[in-house]
Amino acid sequence: MDIDFVRKQFPAFQEPSLQGQAFFENAGGSYTCQQVIDRLFRFYTQHKVQPYAPYAAAEQAGAEMDEARSRLSALLGVAPSELSFGPSTTQNTYVLAQAFRKFLQPGEKIIVTNQDHEANSGPWRRLADEGIEVLEWKIDPGTGHLDPTALEPMLDESVRLVCFPHCSNVVGEINPVTEITALAHAAGAFVCVDGVSYAPHGLPNVKDLGPDIYLFSAYKTFGPHQGIMVINSALAELLPNQAHYFNADVAYKRFTPAGPDHAQVAACAGMVDYFEALATHHGAPSPRGADMGGFVHDLMRQREIALLQPLLDAVKDRNDLRLLGPSVAEDRAPTVALALGRAAEPVARQLAEHNIMAGGSDFYAVRALEAMGLDPAKGVLRLSFTHYTTEAEIAQLIEALDRVL
Repeated sequence: MDIDFVRKQFPAFQEPSLQGQAFFENAGGSYTCQQVIDRLFRFYTQHKVQPYAPYAAAEQAGAEMDEARSRLSALLGVAPSELSFGPSTTQNTYVLAQAFRKFLQPGEKIIVTNQDHEANSGPWRRLADEGIEVLEWKIDPGTGHLDPTALEPMLDESVRLVCFPHCSNVVGEINPVTEITALAHAAGAFVCVDGVSYAPHGLPNVKDLGPDIYLFSAYKTFGPHQGIMVINSALAELLPNQAHYFNADVAYKRFTPAGPDHAQVAACAGMVDYFEALATHHGAPSPRGADMGGFVHDLMRQREIALLQPLLDAVKDRNDLRLLGPSVAEDRAPTVALALGRAAEPVARQLAEHNIMAGGSDFYAVRALEAMGLDPAKGVLRLSFTHYTTEAEIAQLIEALDRVL
């Protein structure tokens, strides 16, 4: 990867106030690429009007929103009608849960995990109040691992939905989505995957991956603050409409009861602009669509794996902390949570004195921390990065950890 080319696409790396600061809280939100900023600025300055009206500015506004949906869906390998935008992934999941509340019958079951961020667990768990049985697929308390063989005995004809993360925002281990989806589908269940913590490290081909629902957040994938969800068209037709009644026949509107943020939806096309620029610069054979997405996915993963292993090696054998999740970079995303046996937030503050931007919290993964015997009130120190991080910043982080710990 040409890291100089990459960092030139992100204004934050040229911002004087951020010089010397190494950003390691990307799991909370990534820097935004220039292509997204340009589209957002253009929308606000040139056609911040009601889109789709019969005059030039409105037609252009609508065209840019449509462009974002069509190009992003092509990258993800799905139909444009299967992709919806919402204010956040948390909100999108809540709306989906309300749709399933009407769809499911008392006595039917949903399986959730205790590895999840609460956004992909809480809305489904609340359906227990409606007579839906909610089962918990538990992680290994020592490793945080989510074992597919432990799921199999839970699956029967009454299970209608299985919800789990592509990877946890504290454990970091990449779950075998295709394998788990096949198990669930064989039992007659639908599958909902929370991809928020995985997508920043390479957008997947959702069609090839296999789940019925895949959710992620644009503001963690170098874009604006939007939640993005893919819903398989066959499932979408079964679920009751959650939008205005007159929008029921428009697939991508059925699960967005609130009006969309026109400018931010349009700006999501800038994410695809960036991925295409990255692919073209690095000689991708297909500069557009799902093949391009696969090329960029692998490019990002290779870069991140090479950066991640030295960090894992630096912390895995320390006796003053506990590394959550695998110590092998190929098995996880570069989201590294460390349990320190004390409050993590003050340690993050100390790292800030060494120009390391990181976080200390429970990160809404309270159930996962409790399952691993950790105190959510103390939280964990989370160090997360993406492909635009440099070797020098990794070295800066390791040195700062040595000094602070």
